[in-house]
Order: sequence, then C-alpha cells, then structure tokens
Amino acid sequence: MEAVRASAAWVASRSSHVTVDLQEIEKAVDKIQGNVPKVEWDFEGIHYFDNGPLTVQYLFVLDALNFCFWPDKDLSYDHLASGLKLALEKDKTALDADRLKNYTGPQLRQLLNWPRPLPIEEERVRLLHEVGLELERNFGGQAANLVKSAGNSAATLIELITRHFPGFRDHSLYKGHQVFLYKRAQIFVADLWGAFKGQNYGEFNDINSITIFADYIVPAVLRELGILKYGSNLSCSIDSNSEIVPGSEEEVEIRACSIYAVEKMRDLIGKKFGKQNMALSHHRTLSIYY
Repeated sequence: MEAVRASAAWVASRSSHVTVDLQEIEKAVDKIQGNVPKVEWDFEGIHYFDNGPLTVQYLFVLDALNFCFWPDKDLSYDHLASGLKLALEKDKTALDADRLKNYTGPQLRQLLNWPRPLPIEEERVRLLHEVGLELERNFGGQAANLVKSAGNSAATLIELITRHFPGFRDHSLYKGHQVFLYKRAQIFVADLWGAFKGQNYGEFNDINSITIFADYIVPAVLRELGILKYGSNLSCSIDSNSEIVPGSEEEVEIRACSIYAVEKMRDLIGKKFGKQNMALSHHRTLSIYY
C-alpha cells in the first residue's frame, strides 16, 4: 500500500517523540543475515478453515474484531480466533450477515465463550453490525464476494474494504496531514493469502504491496532492538503502563515509525541478501484499529 508507506515516511521525517535509528536497523539486518523465517499460517491450529467461502467469512469477521486485547490480561487473539472457530463448527450459520447485524454484547460473549464483558465491547458489537449490514447490502451477504470483486489485487481489496466498511478506516490526522495505517484491512489480505496459500481466495498479484501491521507488539519489539527510540516522557508513559491517547502525536508516531523502520529493514535485506519478501513493554491505546 503506497499510501501507507508514504504516510509512514512523512511522519518519520517529522516525528518529535519517536526516532528511527538507521544504524540499529543495519545491525539487526546484519545479525539475521537475511534469514527471515517463513511461518506457516495457522501454525497454532486455532483458525477455522474449510477451503471455501465460509473461511473467508470467518477471516473477515475475525479481523473486524481483531483489536485491543490488552485491557483484559487474560484475553488474547487466540481466544478470539479459536472462539469463532468453535462457534462455526457448532453452527455454520453463526457468522451469516443477517445474524452479524443483530448480535448483542452478551451474545458475542456467548459466541466466543468468554465469561465477562470484552474490552470496548460496544465497539466490537457495532463493527459486527456494520459488517453484516454492508455485506448484505453490497456483497450478497458474503465476504467471498467482496474478495472476488477485487480481481486478485491486494491493494484493490484494501481500497474496497476501507470504502465500504468505516470500521476498517485506520487513519489519523497528524500535523495537518492524513496518515494511513490500515492495520486490520491489510491483515485480512495477509490472512487470506496465508490460509489459501496464495491460491483461490488468497491469490493476489500484488501481495508484496502490503506493509507490516502497525499494532502494539511490533513497536515493542523494535524498541527492544534499539531501532525505535522514544523521548523521555513517552518512555516513562509506556514503562509505567499509562494510556497513550488514540490519535495523539505520540500514538501516530509509534505506529508510523514502526512501519517506516520495517520498510527500511526490508529494503536493506533486499539490497544485501537479495530477499524481497518479509511478510517487552508496549504502548497502551484503547483503539478499534489494533
């Protein structure tokens, strides 16, 4: 996604709270010697997969809800993925569009077999409704039709998702400039590509156009490696588990600089080793985007 890359570079060049250390990037690249491990999709066995349209529906709902687990220390992505998988195995209609648009908070908890309110639960329910309504309105109720309409283009699919589903419009205003990050829309593309092994619903002729997914784990790893350097105030906030305001300069810089740093790493690996594919205290932000 060129808009994401350009946005990230724009922020990194003007960042006042986060610095990308290019020397540390070179050290990290030299250390791994271009040996970027390939991880098989569903290596933990937690995802639903039937090699058909229901898998696409599952992945789209999963990625619509894939954000902000940290406020509940017992909750993780694995609970979400496996909970939806079990729900589908019990009832193949559980994620039908006409049901998505009517779920309540308690019903979502029951679907996931989760014993208490989810973080930002009202937003999760709202996004389920949005997905159900828009799939029904424009795509015959099926996420598979959304994917087909992209014509095997990852960039086109991301554009369609962010046009039709406002909950996936992961962008911010930074110093008067629009910044595009699109974490969950890009993850959906990557999940399709990984699940279907680049075939069928996962065939994209521009899969290399997507970027790293700017969440709260990637920046923590980059900071641990010394690639991201935080100003003293931001460091204190993160290390004391204080919440970073969504849309603040600090939050946008953390995410955008993470993308910029990984793009620099990818470019350097390509130049040094001929490889082009690269598919801790963390900051805390209550956000529906990651």
